[in-house]
Amino acid sequence: MNLPRPLVLFLAFCGGAAIFATPLVLGALALGVQGPAAAASPSGLVAVSGAPTSDAVLGTIEINAVDLAFKPPTIEVKQAGRYTVMFTNGGALAHDVTFADGTKILAAAGAKGQGEVVIPAGGLTFICSVPGHEAAGMKGTVTVAGAPASGSAAPTGSAAATIGPNPSAPAYVPRDPAAPALASGTVHDIEMKMSERLMTVAAGYEQLVWTFADQVPGPMIRVRVGDTVRIHLINPATNTMGHSIDFHASMVAWNDEMRTINPGEELVYEYKANYAGVFMYHCGTAPTLHHIANGMYGMIIVEPKEGLPKVDKEFAFVQSEWYLGPQGQVTDLTKAAAGAPSPDFVVFNGIANQYKDNPIPVKVGETVRVFVLNAGPNVDSSFHVVGTIFHDVIKEGIHLAEGNAGNWGVQAVDLSPAQGAIIEMRFAEDGLYPIVTHAFNFASRGALGLFKAGDGGPPIPGSH
Repeated sequence: MNLPRPLVLFLAFCGGAAIFATPLVLGALALGVQGPAAAASPSGLVAVSGAPTSDAVLGTIEINAVDLAFKPPTIEVKQAGRYTVMFTNGGALAHDVTFADGTKILAAAGAKGQGEVVIPAGGLTFICSVPGHEAAGMKGTVTVAGAPASGSAAPTGSAAATIGPNPSAPAYVPRDPAAPALASGTVHDIEMKMSERLMTVAAGYEQLVWTFADQVPGPMIRVRVGDTVRIHLINPATNTMGHSIDFHASMVAWNDEMRTINPGEELVYEYKANYAGVFMYHCGTAPTLHHIANGMYGMIIVEPKEGLPKVDKEFAFVQSEWYLGPQGQVTDLTKAAAGAPSPDFVVFNGIANQYKDNPIPVKVGETVRVFVLNAGPNVDSSFHVVGTIFHDVIKEGIHLAEGNAGNWGVQAVDLSPAQGAIIEMRFAEDGLYPIVTHAFNFASRGALGLFKAGDGGPPIPGSH
């Protein structure tokens, strides 16, 4: 019998929402199998089919993958019917090809998968169902003799409509705003186990977040210039995604310590903290935008070698954004990738309005130091505390010191994504002092907290 010429789908590195694809350890990855006909061959192929196997196979469709797209997006077969699908993943991340009829073929980085699919007369769409990969460009269509496809891909969690609150969502767990203590010693061994779990990010809104050490933001770390930081990064086998970590405080090769590790793998990321500042760390696995938007970011403070002057109280705030997906699912990469970003929530320390609901107590006249990081991933911050003036500010290494000639002060500190600052202030009288980003369209979306100085001052009219 004459078989049609194999159809080959080459995948090129894509743009769009993907920023860059991180290399990973090409170790063995357990491949999931779905569908009624699945078998492993001695060659390591995994056959997966969601379709019956009684019809004759008309030919072979070969699909090759490289992070993060299928290219070209459309392939054509001469007639409807059953085809063998050979799926080769030449990328650095685990991928699958999921057809609209439910057939899914999975392959780890550098591995292959095999299955069968029935292409109807109207054609069939396919995607990579790994969260974020479809939105980053991994989608395509098989057509028959040029006819448009009628199949639609299986749901992947992208929110097509505004997400409403769920009264049954668990209450959020407030994050202590106190700044971390300086780590003792000069060598710091820190275990960072990554997790994928549900988290309430605002009252009534629960998302399936990806985390460092089960927290969003990740743990806040504090060291001094000259210290050695040794991160033991663990991606448990129970996770579904490859992840990585990128410390902006480090000077290391991107394709070494920052490489992606798959579930069941570990990595040691070691560096010497050579420069002082408030630095970001985050997951750099492609699409990087999605991993940050879904919770994988944190703050590390590197003090000068001589340390920072003592103050009365210290707090730490990480500003970030949530682009909501459906309740209980991952955030929406399509929303996050928009050219004019419009986050559902902009927050301090991961949760909308948590310090408005739980004001932070301070004393009148005491010196308060705040470490601030804008983790983004997209919008700028204009950090401002209503009712006071910042008398000492170190922003990205530039210092406006108290007592400067002219007695200059600062009303707001502008921070683009991945920029940080150390800010000091005092409160002149009892009362409430709002913490905001002065981009007020975002302050009204969750970036609002309160310092409560003394007894909090007179009651707000209309409050109880």
